[in-house]
Amino acid sequence: MAYGAKDFNRLLGMEGFSDKLLKTHFKLYEGYVAHINKMIEALKTMDRETQAYDELKRRFAWEFNGMRLHEAYFGNMRKEAEELESQSELAKQILQDFGSLEDWKKDFAAVSAMRGVGWAILAWDPEGGKLFNIWINEHDTGHLLYCVPLLVNDVFEHAYMADYGTERKEYLEAFMKVIDWKEVQTRFDAVLSLSRANSY
Repeated sequence: MAYGAKDFNRLLGMEGFSDKLLKTHFKLYEGYVAHINKMIEALKTMDRETQAYDELKRRFAWEFNGMRLHEAYFGNMRKEAEELESQSELAKQILQDFGSLEDWKKDFAAVSAMRGVGWAILAWDPEGGKLFNIWINEHDTGHLLYCVPLLVNDVFEHAYMADYGTERKEYLEAFMKVIDWKEVQTRFDAVLSLSRANSY
């Protein structure tokens, strides 16, 4: 069964993000979905002893992660601000690992502001029981094995330049105002439940 692009039109009209920027970004995401479907079909019939096969296999993670990271990014934003519940499991974990929500924000902002193109991610390590703010470069470099992305921020230029030019800091401020913390908490709760179920 082919992958289908998800509909994120609910974000249109979101403060800090023009509809033109969002629609262009949605189209780019849809391109990743289309490319993954083409790659899956091509790999079924390719000669596995060719360089073309090798290169397509190497490219697969880049395209696939491009699809999934965009889905996580659009999925953790919303028009109406959704604050993190102070007594939630995630809030308690942020307090434990970063000292305070404000210190976490400062660190996440620092990662998001790093030079280069990529992704800033709040990731959960179920094995070690720790949260990390990490940098993912070019979709497929920098992932921490077994860690689960909870909050994803796209810091490729296409995510902000149409509205903010080179002012990435202003884009980050806009992004922080539209985080859907309820969704981020849901992601965290899901991986916690799975981890607890597997520990018995």
